[in-house]
Amino acid sequence: QVQLAESGGGSVQAGGSLRLSCAASEYIYNNYCLAWFRQVPGKERERVAAIRIGGAKSYGDSVKGRFTISKDNAKSTLYLQMNSLKPEDTAMYYCAALRCYNYSPSAWGQGTQVTVSS
Repeated sequence: QVQLAESGGGSVQAGGSLRLSCAASEYIYNNYCLAWFRQVPGKERERVAAIRIGGAKSYGDSVKGRFTISKDNAKSTLYLQMNSLKPEDTAMYYCAALRCYNYSPSAWGQGTQVTVSS
């Protein structure tokens, strides 16, 4: 059973926008904090943004003011709106379910590639 499934990645020029979606199982959506991570080859996975069950949001310094995390309770879906994209935003983006008490990951999606060209 797929618990997290991302979509919406692709290629865009610098300055452009993309919106990622992550369809979650109802159990995951209702019982875990959710987050977006990204990873480039040879580097550690980086948490980009997170949202708590109640809706409180947090962002990594590198994306503050450009990315917005949100969720749709009716669709059990997590989103990441990415604006003013930069080449350094190029990465594989993953949706994750986090244990809310310590933000440790419990489940991952399969990832979706985002490529930003200059």
